[in-house]
This record gives sequence, C-alpha cells and structure tokens, in this order.
Amino acid sequence: MVAFTTWHHQDRAVPLRRIERLRRLAWVIDAIARVPGTRFRFGLNSIIGLAPGAGDAALTLISLYIVYEAIRLGLPQAKIVRMLGNVAVEAAFGVVPLLGDLADVVWKANLRNVDIIDEHFGMVPNRR
Repeated sequence: MVAFTTWHHQDRAVPLRRIERLRRLAWVIDAIARVPGTRFRFGLNSIIGLAPGAGDAALTLISLYIVYEAIRLGLPQAKIVRMLGNVAVEAAFGVVPLLGDLADVVWKANLRNVDIIDEHFGMVPNRR
C-alpha cells in the first residue's frame, strides 16, 4: 500500500502529515476517552481545565495553535474567524468552574476546528 504525504487542492499541495498531527492533537485534547455507558467523549481538556486559570489559559493556547496552523495552511479569513469563534466560546465556558468543564465535553472546539480544515481541503475526517 502506498501512503500519500500530500493532497492536492486547487493546484496546491497540502501537507497531510501536518493535518493528521493537528487531528491527533484535537482528538487527545477533546475526545480521547469515553464516559462509561454513554456516547460522550472527553479529553485532556476536561482534566487540565480543572486547574483554575492556568489550565484554561494553556488549553486556549493549544486551541490557538491549531488556528495558527490553519493560517499557515492557507485557509480563508472567513474560516479562520469561525475557528477563532469556536476557541472564544470554549474559553468563555472555561471561565466558569465545573460548568465549563462539562461544556467542554459537548463543545469540542478543537475537533470543530479540525473539521473546518478537513472540509476546506475536501477531506473526510476518520475519527468517528
């Protein structure tokens, strides 16, 4: 089997390894574990976010890193704004102790943002 490292989109090579790395990061942060007996998934976001202030700040920086990589990949400004909106919603929820951690289980800004990247390049995510 041949593994491809690039995908061509509008006559431009897209580095698949970079996108896959972002997808794995989003998965670890937002959905690596499952709540037993349910279909709800959570990630390190729910655990790191328990640390008041510093945890949410670190998670916001990780989320902004995914947006930064999307800029480097050449996503249009409208999609970058959507991605920043996802990060802003997650950061705003994160300010509220415990409720913010529960909201992280539902909102999953990083997975949403990776979906925006995948959709832009016409790729189907392989995580569900």
